[in-house]
Amino acid sequence: MTTIATALATKAATGLYDLVKQKFSKDPEATRALEAAEAAPQEAEPIRVLAERLAAAQAQDPGFAEALRTGWAQHAEGGGVINQISGTVHGKVVQARDIHGNISF
Repeated sequence: MTTIATALATKAATGLYDLVKQKFSKDPEATRALEAAEAAPQEAEPIRVLAERLAAAQAQDPGFAEALRTGWAQHAEGGGVINQISGTVHGKVVQARDIHGNISF
């Protein structure tokens, strides 16, 4: 769920974002969790809370759970890339999918 929550926070998975936003529209706490993750996609805590809300929504609604799994699979098959770093990083980090050419710092 954390990977999906991160993709939602950064809007890397637009179709999933729309699905989740619609599902959460009747739940103010879940909507706040989504908005908090969007506002701070690099922060672990809002992502964790959003992941918990997603897990709860899946447990309560098997149809939503199936739609989320299907949407995530389609996103991944379509070349979606999710880069995530957690913890303290010292030095330079490069995250990428397809690189054609050089990278220099």
